[in-house]
Amino acid sequence: MNIFSFFKKKAESSLTYSELEKWLDGVMQMTIPNDVVAFCFNLYEDVNKNWTLEMIGASSFDKTDDDWACDEVFSTRNNPLTWYEDKEWEDVLKQTIKKIKEYIVKGKYGKVLKERQGLAVGFVDGDLILL
Repeated sequence: MNIFSFFKKKAESSLTYSELEKWLDGVMQMTIPNDVVAFCFNLYEDVNKNWTLEMIGASSFDKTDDDWACDEVFSTRNNPLTWYEDKEWEDVLKQTIKKIKEYIVKGKYGKVLKERQGLAVGFVDGDLILL
């Protein structure tokens, strides 16, 4: 065995659509309060290229003011989606948006997400991207 094999970088993986779909299907089966008018997917960059995604439901929506996402009445904070991905934050954001858009089109609860006043994705400490 080569001594350097102990120092191999963690294998690159990424969030798959099926992982997101399974998580979102479970989340959407929860009781969503009636006063949720918009959803926001919050991304977090954890340590060592680990990432976390949570979904919140907000009681207000304003496409000109990202603070609507602070009016949280529902969240998956106790049940986030986590994964390892050896990519920069911009790439993780793009891929996450792509997978959420795919879910909106073909996911079991895509229509529910689409029918709300607003749907956004972004890093919790950054700008939101409206879908």
